Amino acid sequence: MNRLDSLFQKKKNNILSIFITAGFPKLNDTASIVKQLQASGADFIELGIPFSDPLADGPVIQDSSTVALANGMTLKLLLQQLREIRKEVNIPILLMGYINPVLQYGIEKFAKDASEAGADGIIIPDLPMQQYLEEYKSTFDQYNLKNIFLVTPQTTEERIRYIDTNSNSFIYLVSSSSTTGKKTGIDGAEDYLSRIQKMNLKSATVVGFNISNRDSFQKACKYANGAIIGSAFVKAVSNSNDVAQSTKTFVDSILN
Repeated sequence: MNRLDSLFQKKKNNILSIFITAGFPKLNDTASIVKQLQASGADFIELGIPFSDPLADGPVIQDSSTVALANGMTLKLLLQQLREIRKEVNIPILLMGYINPVLQYGIEKFAKDASEAGADGIIIPDLPMQQYLEEYKSTFDQYNLKNIFLVTPQTTEERIRYIDTNSNSFIYLVSSSSTTGKKTGIDGAEDYLSRIQKMNLKSATVVGFNISNRDSFQKACKYANGAIIGSAFVKAVSNSNDVAQSTKTFVDSILN
């Protein structure tokens, strides 16, 4: 069974996901951060694939991507590191990035290598859903990789139900129309999140964008199965001399 399936079967509420750009703040910090995230109680992890033009991301994650690329992080190296991480980490890990590096790597080779390295799924914000369904779904399914779809406040109910029908894992609820890290908290998103909650979708839902602390995490979890924290965590480890300790301190501040 895919680790994501297992997680959402076992746990229905207060699921915490943390995003970190692979190769940030230093090239070999990823393993220490991911191991500590598991030890501290994160439920699943999103590993960002560094990219030179991350359009959906705000300055914090854009900068982390620039640093990671300068450090020498590549998709090939990321997957090599993930193989090693998987020797000690058993919670779900998703790869999050843009379609361009994946296409350069080769879709089938990427799906095969990512699956063998231990990835459970992928989030590609700029991959059109119809293109995924027509061209890539069979390949991802072959290698047991979940593809996560995003919903925004502008997504129509008809579209949301279509996404729900074609989703094989959770749906990522983008809390606002801004890029990541632009705001603090989800104030103003309650009506949108409540509307989706009342739709009784078959898929689990997880809220992302602007979740930054215990308060915003708990608010998001009132409307969904869990929430994702990205920019705030990237900031927390950005200038750290001990990324494992900074990771523990941050997760403790969310959960305890």
